[in-house]
Amino acid sequence: MRILLAEDERSLSRVLVTIFQKNNYSVDAVYDGEDALAYLQAGNYDAAVLDIMMPGMDGITVLKKVRSAGSRLPILMLTAKSEVDDKVLGLDSGANDYLAKPFDTKELLARIRAITRNQTAADNTLRMGNISLDRASFELASPTGSFRLANKEFQMMEFLMSNPRHIISTERFMEKIWGYDSDAEINVVWVYISYLRKKLAALHADIQIRASRNAGYSLEELP
Repeated sequence: MRILLAEDERSLSRVLVTIFQKNNYSVDAVYDGEDALAYLQAGNYDAAVLDIMMPGMDGITVLKKVRSAGSRLPILMLTAKSEVDDKVLGLDSGANDYLAKPFDTKELLARIRAITRNQTAADNTLRMGNISLDRASFELASPTGSFRLANKEFQMMEFLMSNPRHIISTERFMEKIWGYDSDAEINVVWVYISYLRKKLAALHADIQIRASRNAGYSLEELP
């Protein structure tokens, strides 16, 4: 799952990025409202955390512009303001939730899970063939065993299992999982595909990650 974090306090932003990554989220961090809006308009996120007080364009304005464009992206407002009127303004402007600083990181993560719950559906487990992927424990399993996937492995497998039989380009993997500002080389996608193929083989999976020349990768049933 990919999150956009818009927080102008850079020390707090770095802490939050680390927390999200340790909990198997991919995250892009921006520090002002204009960048937040530009990133959100690209439409490559599963949720956003917006600070209200940002330079250039405040979080409420970003929120209103995103909603006026028809986006239903789950958005959590993050701010030092805790007055009831500020909370009401954020919620009335289209925010899904509101969290005032200072906050406990466990509560932040719980609120992110809550606002994205409809996206992950009632069943938290993805299944294809004899393979299942638990979105809560990051466990890839078959009747013969299981592996707890690392962050990027989990995100790639989740992406594939959420789009079975659909070809996903290498560039799309890079955008969705590594982000626009990543310094990673594009061949990192192949490296993680290789890791996942080895795990599927060890689990005696009846599905495979198929490469389509010059197109991308898809998750398919074995012939």
